[in-house]
Amino acid sequence: MNLDDTLEERAGSKCELCGGTNELLSYAVPPDPDGSAQHAVLTCKTCSDQLLSIEKLDPIHWRCLNDSMWNTEPAVQVVVWRMLNKLKAESWPVDLLDMMYMEEETLKWAKIGLITEDEPAVIHKDVNGNVLVAGDSVVLIKDLKVKGASFIAKQGTAVRRISLVEDNVEHIEGKVEGQRIVILTKYVKKQK
Repeated sequence: MNLDDTLEERAGSKCELCGGTNELLSYAVPPDPDGSAQHAVLTCKTCSDQLLSIEKLDPIHWRCLNDSMWNTEPAVQVVVWRMLNKLKAESWPVDLLDMMYMEEETLKWAKIGLITEDEPAVIHKDVNGNVLVAGDSVVLIKDLKVKGASFIAKQGTAVRRISLVEDNVEHIEGKVEGQRIVILTKYVKKQK
């Protein structure tokens, strides 16, 4: 059975991202070491075009990720995670990223392809100089007064599955007491 047939059988002849059925194509999820179905996703032409060209990105179309994020195929999870990160400026993807669960190996694969060579890498580091990546867990190293809220984030509070503020290496985002807040990287320590 060739790659396209394997993917069509796995996906039930539907796009694994949006569920569309028109012009189905295989999309190799980079880095693709072997060209197998394990490293590919079946996509419709609309999804494929937008995966290959960031200029064509239509945030409304990608609302479909709300459903496809629950797919159990690692390759699909990687594509969903990367697209949600590319769309974070829309605000709704941040909530989906907070809910999304991936195995550790799958998350590593997803993170490998997030930064492209033509984008300068913005590197976030904790108080000890450890590199922070989206999805890490950190611990607050001091009490922090939360602006616009009526609570203080206490030293020792764990903040799980952080998001990085792309244009500021000193800021990360995370949920404390159910509220999403911006935290300075100099006040956090990465959990191992």
